Amino acid sequence: MKNLVSSIGSSIIEFSNYVGRLLFFLADTFRWTFVPPFLIRETIKQIYLIGVKSISLTSISALAIGLVLAMQTIWILSKFGAINYLAAVVGLAIVKELGPVVTALMVAGRAGSGISAELGSMKVTRQIDALRVSAVNPMKYLVTTRVIACMVSLPILTVFADALGILGGWLVGVSLGGINSRLYWDTTLRYVTLDADLIPGLFKTIFFGLIIGVVGCFHGFNTSGGTEGVGLSTTSTVVSASLMILISDVFLTRLLQLFIEGI
Repeated sequence: MKNLVSSIGSSIIEFSNYVGRLLFFLADTFRWTFVPPFLIRETIKQIYLIGVKSISLTSISALAIGLVLAMQTIWILSKFGAINYLAAVVGLAIVKELGPVVTALMVAGRAGSGISAELGSMKVTRQIDALRVSAVNPMKYLVTTRVIACMVSLPILTVFADALGILGGWLVGVSLGGINSRLYWDTTLRYVTLDADLIPGLFKTIFFGLIIGVVGCFHGFNTSGGTEGVGLSTTSTVVSASLMILISDVFLTRLLQLFIEGI
């Protein structure tokens, strides 16, 4: 019993220490984000590496989810004679929840791990120390550019994911459900609104991008132990970022619901 209590206490202390260090790192990131010079060229480069290079991955994932979601939904709706509402169900599910979350998880797995591996390699080979010696602020040059790139890229990638997810639902609805193509798109536009559905979903992705960028950079900056440490940091980044995305999605969804209801 004593060992169990000690183990639980150690885990709580370790978790609290991790959260505290991460919050201090986040505060430092915000501080340097608004201090000139603003590295526009480097930020655009990171947007290309993080965003453009992830389009194929997130788009294929969203299309597959749209197809599967429509296949499952059409089977259920057919039992209630409500197959014409397939467009509304798929459109709302993709735009409000699946599009933003799946895109964030895919980017966390690809770009988040890449950020951690890159910065971790720089840390263990003392390249970050070399930047400090060269009077280059690593937080400004390495961290803020990647965090901003993640926050800019996620909403753009989500727009593509939403469109392809809805397209997947349309393909299934027309081919398997016999739904009129024009009716499908009219129903989608009627039920999926800009202010109550699309914008809140895109708003969440800004926070998801912040999580991916900060967690990836944090683990990269705190890498130790050579190449083995780089691998551990990469794994920790994907696990931590994915869990934070899913947990934060719960709170963001509820806050946005309260905000929309109060308007």
